[in-house]
Amino acid sequence: MTRFAPLTALAMILAAPAAAQDAQMADVEITATQLTPGIAVLFGRGGNIGVSYGEDGTVLIDDQFAPLTARIQAAIADLGAEPVRFLINTHWHGDHSGGNENFGEAGALILAHENVRIRMAENGAEGRTVPAVALPVVTYEDGLKLHLNGDTVHVIHMHNGHTDGDSIIWWENANVVHMGDLFFNGGSFPYIDRDSGGAVQGVVQAATRVIDMTDAETRIIPGHGPMATRADLIAYRDMIGALMGQVESAIAAGRTLEEIQAMNFPADYADREGGFISGEQFIGFIYESLTDPQTMEHHHDHGSSHEDGDDIH
Repeated sequence: MTRFAPLTALAMILAAPAAAQDAQMADVEITATQLTPGIAVLFGRGGNIGVSYGEDGTVLIDDQFAPLTARIQAAIADLGAEPVRFLINTHWHGDHSGGNENFGEAGALILAHENVRIRMAENGAEGRTVPAVALPVVTYEDGLKLHLNGDTVHVIHMHNGHTDGDSIIWWENANVVHMGDLFFNGGSFPYIDRDSGGAVQGVVQAATRVIDMTDAETRIIPGHGPMATRADLIAYRDMIGALMGQVESAIAAGRTLEEIQAMNFPADYADREGGFISGEQFIGFIYESLTDPQTMEHHHDHGSSHEDGDDIH
């Protein structure tokens, strides 16, 4: 199993000289889809970007790669929005935080889970040195709320899923949720960054929590892939759960990882093959998650009150 291939490929992009990165991104177009008045999603290369804007300022959820910043800023301006006031990173990976330095220098206040700052500051982002201006200035453990543009924006930490620093963003009144890489909507199996505290169980728990707090009208922004509905998220959660059950049974029967991968459990989800993560790799993530569970974050878990926290107005 090529467990490290995804981050290796990402590291090659991020560690490349600026001129090489610019060349790699030269043909990338940033496109916008309006979800509700004042909320849009931007697609380009890397993680999907959420934009919330209005009289209280612009909130950006993730920022893709540094060479795309000017194009992202232009797309935001085309929406009629002001420059970014707040930037929230759903997690630390560079395809979601690569533009932090640019937006930080432009005056955005960066927010993220405490583990995002720790990983960016201590490890760098996939091999690159992260300057202080790119680091989150406001960090939290369980979550916080922003009261902006006529809505309550809940930023909620989800434990040990894609990484140990994942957050979802829920616009309560607009009924929109950004899930970051806790949700890969089609075209690929999920990526679980085991080296960053990720575990498949946490992805299932996060999906279940979002399912419980949404309805059929909710617009869901996945970390990668097209816009989604609650039904799409249910199918995603159930796919992961089914594969977990099959792997768990095989482990109980004494099967090795290689034997389990050869059983080709993901064959029923062939539409996800050919993407960022293969079925074989995902079975490896499940196997590791079941046989070597991640230790929960060092901070205290305050139960179901993750959405409670400091308010920002």
